Amino acid sequence: MDKLFPKLPLDQWVETLVRYLWKQAGGGFDLIKMFISGWVDFLAFLFMGLPDWAMILVFSLLAWLLSKRSVAIFTFIGLSLVSNLGYWANTMQTLALVLTAALISIILGIPTGIMCARKKAVRDVVMPVLDFMQTMPAFVYLIPAIFFFGIGEVPGVIASVIFAMPPTIRLTNLGIRQVPVELVEAADSFGSTAAQKLLKVQLPLAKPTIMAGVNQCIMLSLSMVVIASMIGAKGLGADVYRAVTQIKIGKGFEAGLAIVILAIMLDRVTQHIGNHKKNKGERV
Repeated sequence: MDKLFPKLPLDQWVETLVRYLWKQAGGGFDLIKMFISGWVDFLAFLFMGLPDWAMILVFSLLAWLLSKRSVAIFTFIGLSLVSNLGYWANTMQTLALVLTAALISIILGIPTGIMCARKKAVRDVVMPVLDFMQTMPAFVYLIPAIFFFGIGEVPGVIASVIFAMPPTIRLTNLGIRQVPVELVEAADSFGSTAAQKLLKVQLPLAKPTIMAGVNQCIMLSLSMVVIASMIGAKGLGADVYRAVTQIKIGKGFEAGLAIVILAIMLDRVTQHIGNHKKNKGERV
């Protein structure tokens, strides 16, 4: 049956736009690729600069300082198991990728969320874009990422940023807008500037909600690890992908277990950072 209207050449329009962007800003994409790749390599070198046992102690101490004793114990036991199974190097590579993607998402997402909370016009424009970013299948992001940045870890980081940024923006916006109006009016009555009101009233009160967005951002970045391995990203995702293609159930379980340990560790630490009250002497 013939169509009533001819098909819109949407695919051609998108490809034309992508080629135009590459033609106009190809050098900028190269600089972004160089920066992200260098930062990931730096973090990986930092995490693997000491022996396994020393880094396990460092991570366990950080977990204790930032959260509580039970998280530190889990971190010590979990990372010791990862090292024993032989996945230490790939786990540290994965951690470098996740932290890079999360850091970029936070740097871009929190200011955007603040602007959305302060300006309704900005919010009306940004929210539909976030809906698009969250509902588009993650695999689709890999196509333009490969075109602009080639094969490797950088397009995986870019795709992770696009996939993981929306919760940071949404919850930052929500947290600031949920600050009681009375407190904002009190700050205004004392002659606070917009910056003072934001830094001393709104952001401190919105911190738990903002940190919930950061927590979700990190978890979503970690969920992209296996997908990013399909385009050459290193780390545990490559081990899982290799196990799937070769039908090695045991190897897949080991790599998946390492991802679970890393996810729980990051989740518990970021959850406790967002709490206002912290009891260092909390008993397990």
